[in-house]
Amino acid sequence: MSSTAARVPSRRPRPSQPAPKTTAKSAPKLRLVPRRVSTARAPFLVVVGLVLGLGVAGLLAFNTAMQQASFQIRDLELQARALAAKEQKLSLELDRLRDPQHVAEAARKRGMVPPPSPAFVDLATGRILGNPQPATPQDAMRVTPRAAAKPRNLDPEPRVVVLSREEAAALAKVRKARKHLREARRQERAAAR
Repeated sequence: MSSTAARVPSRRPRPSQPAPKTTAKSAPKLRLVPRRVSTARAPFLVVVGLVLGLGVAGLLAFNTAMQQASFQIRDLELQARALAAKEQKLSLELDRLRDPQHVAEAARKRGMVPPPSPAFVDLATGRILGNPQPATPQDAMRVTPRAAAKPRNLDPEPRVVVLSREEAAALAKVRKARKHLREARRQERAAAR
């Protein structure tokens, strides 16, 4: 190891020639150099400041516009939901009004009745086919169905149980005992609290 350490050159530069000796007359004259005025830096900083300021203002304006647009979208979605609900309500009302039973009921209220024997017109020849007769109120037919009869099992006959005096007295004793038992349990619960 000591042999490799001896081979490493020193880091100090060794002058190949000795430095020339200077005298007062041969020494260069030193003078102050005027400081450079950097005029190009100020406009650059102004431009960068303006770009940053305009960028922040633009982002702020964009963010505000996006929020206003989101409020408008929310309002339009609420309006669309309300209109969809109204459309559905009107569609259901239209279906109810188009119902044949409703149309027949409205016609009956206006005094209209179906004809007893309908007649048809042949458009090609203009002849009337069938025997047309005028309709009368007696020709009216039932539009709404009759109320269904109640099934017997939904309205059973009441069962009446007649007790003898001894059975009634025994039943009264049982009821009285149950009442006392409930009261005793209630008191035990109150005491346990």
